[in-house]
Amino acid sequence: MPLPDHVVLVLQGGGALGSFQAGVYEQLAALDVDIDWVAGISIGAVNAAIIAGNPPEQRLAKLRAFWNKVSGGMPNFWLLENDHIREAAHLAAASVVAAFGVPGFFRPHSLPNFLQPMGTKEAISLYDTSPLAETLNDLIDWDLLNDGPVRLSVGAVDVESGNFVYFDTRGPGGEHHRDGRIDVRHIMASGALPPGLPPIEIDGRHYWDGGIVSNTPLAHVVDHQCDDDMLVFQVDLFPAEGPMPRELTDVWSRQKDIQYSSRTRHVTDSYLRSRMEHHAIRRVLDKLPPEMAGDPDVVRLRGMINEGALNIVHLIYRSRAWESGARDFEFSRSTMLDHWMQGMEAVDGVMHKGDLIASNILDGSTATFDLDRPDHLKEKKA
Repeated sequence: MPLPDHVVLVLQGGGALGSFQAGVYEQLAALDVDIDWVAGISIGAVNAAIIAGNPPEQRLAKLRAFWNKVSGGMPNFWLLENDHIREAAHLAAASVVAAFGVPGFFRPHSLPNFLQPMGTKEAISLYDTSPLAETLNDLIDWDLLNDGPVRLSVGAVDVESGNFVYFDTRGPGGEHHRDGRIDVRHIMASGALPPGLPPIEIDGRHYWDGGIVSNTPLAHVVDHQCDDDMLVFQVDLFPAEGPMPRELTDVWSRQKDIQYSSRTRHVTDSYLRSRMEHHAIRRVLDKLPPEMAGDPDVVRLRGMINEGALNIVHLIYRSRAWESGARDFEFSRSTMLDHWMQGMEAVDGVMHKGDLIASNILDGSTATFDLDRPDHLKEKKA
C-alpha cells in the first residue's frame, strides 16, 4: 500500500487494554508502515512515548518489556475456553490489581487516605505511581523522544483550570522546539486518572488524565495537519456502539464504553463534513476571475482551507463476552496477550481492504474507514 507524506498513530486511553495498541504497532511495523507521528492519551501516551523514545529496531522489544512487566504480578494460568470461567478469572485478577497495584506501574499508599496530611497527593489518590516513573525512565531515551524523527503529542487536563493541554515535541509549525521538552512527568500526567492515581505537577501546575475531557487526541492531530497528505490509524479501546446490557456487570462495561469512546465517529464525521465544505469553497474560488486572485479576502480564505488529503482508519477493540467494566485495570498476562493478538488481527482485517485505502491515497481523497466488524469495512468519503 502506498503511504502519504505523514503517517500518524493515534492512541486512546484504556489502561490494561493498551496492549491492543502494542499489537497494532507490531503488525504495522511488520508491514513496513513507517510512523512519523504518535499521539496518545493515558496508556496511549505511555505506548506513544515508548515508540517515539526508541529507534525502530528497539521499539517492539521495549513495548514487550513494558507489558511483560506490568502483567507480571499474576501467574499465567491456562484456562478452559469457557466464558463463565474466564469471567471469574478476569474479575479475580482485577481484584488483585485493586488491592495490590501493578508491578512497575502503581502501588497502594502505605497509609489510608484519611490518615494522610490534607493537601498531599497521598490524601487525594489511592495509589503511588513512582514505580511508573522508574519503568519509563528505564525504557525511554528522552533525548531521542524530543529530538528524534517521530513527533510525539500527549494530552492532559489542568486540575485547577479544567483546560485540556497538549504537550508536543513540535511547535505549531511542526518544528522542533527546545522550550517544550517532554519528560517522564508529561507522560505520567496524561495517565493520572483520579481518584486512583495522583495528579502530576509540572512547572507549578497540576495535571490529571486527559481522558477526563477527551480520550482521543485525534482532534489535535487533524487541527495541526500541514499542507501534506496524511494517513491516520486511530486506535480505539472503547467502542461507541454496543449491545443493550442484560445484567449489572454489562451496565458497568457499557457505561465505560460510552464515557471513554469520546464519540470518535462523531469527531471524524465532523471533520469529514468540514473537508467537504472546504472542497466546495475551493470550487467556488476557482471560478473567480483571475483579477480577484490577489484580493486579500480571497487570499485569506484560500489560506484557511489549504490542507492536504486526510484518510482515517479506525481500529476498534471489541470486548470479549467474559470481560466486564474491570477490563481496563485487569493486567493478567493471559489477558494482555489476548489483547495484543487482537490488535495484530485488527490491522490484518483492515489491510485485506488495503486497495480501497490505497486508491484514496493515490488520488488525494479524504475519507474515513471504520472497522465495525472483522469482515466489514465501511468507507465515508469527502
